[in-house]
Amino acid sequence: MKLKYIVFVLFTFLLVNKVAAQEERDSNLVQFSGMILDGSNEQLIPVPYTNIFIKEKGRGTYSDFSGFFSIVVEKGDKVEFSAVGYQTIEYTIPDSLNEKRYSIVQLMTQDTINLPEAIVFPWPSREHFKQEFLAMDVTQQMQQRAIENLASDALARMRSSVPTDGNESSDFYLRQQARTYYHIGQTPPMNIFSPVAWKQFFDAWKNGDYKKKKKKKKSKKTHDKIGF
Repeated sequence: MKLKYIVFVLFTFLLVNKVAAQEERDSNLVQFSGMILDGSNEQLIPVPYTNIFIKEKGRGTYSDFSGFFSIVVEKGDKVEFSAVGYQTIEYTIPDSLNEKRYSIVQLMTQDTINLPEAIVFPWPSREHFKQEFLAMDVTQQMQQRAIENLASDALARMRSSVPTDGNESSDFYLRQQARTYYHIGQTPPMNIFSPVAWKQFFDAWKNGDYKKKKKKKKSKKTHDKIGF
């Protein structure tokens, strides 16, 4: 009897904590919307397709053609506004909001971008360029620089350092939401219970696909040891 009472108390305590945490999280949600305008002149022209990115959450959206945007945020989130030809602006959602909706008019300042020097070579056609390129004296330093720039780890670092724009962030967020809504109200299917997945597995096993993969791995290791 005591054990049942203890289990009941623990279950009630966990349920109350979960409900309280959910209510606290919901109380922090704010519908953040507004207009993005060009503040460089007195006309206040809308800035279309401005990227709105929440840095801590890794998601965002972009403004429409008239400069309007709307996104769900939490109190204290840092929202970044960026557009081509304008300075990037960071805005922090106030923690002291009492309403569920919050609107602003964000003014963007035009930015001057200094492009690197471009050298125009006097080759009249692609054939002439090809001849000059093949006849070019490639030094050891140039070869080493090309190898370093095209290395897999260098390319991976460049890919990781390039931030996502508002379009990519919104697409990723919408895909996540669609995946959640697809199985709402039911348990998501698992491939381990799928007869189609089991049939594909047995067919691949009979065809020897897994053996072929092992042979390829062994041959690759042999080539690496030899030095190819």
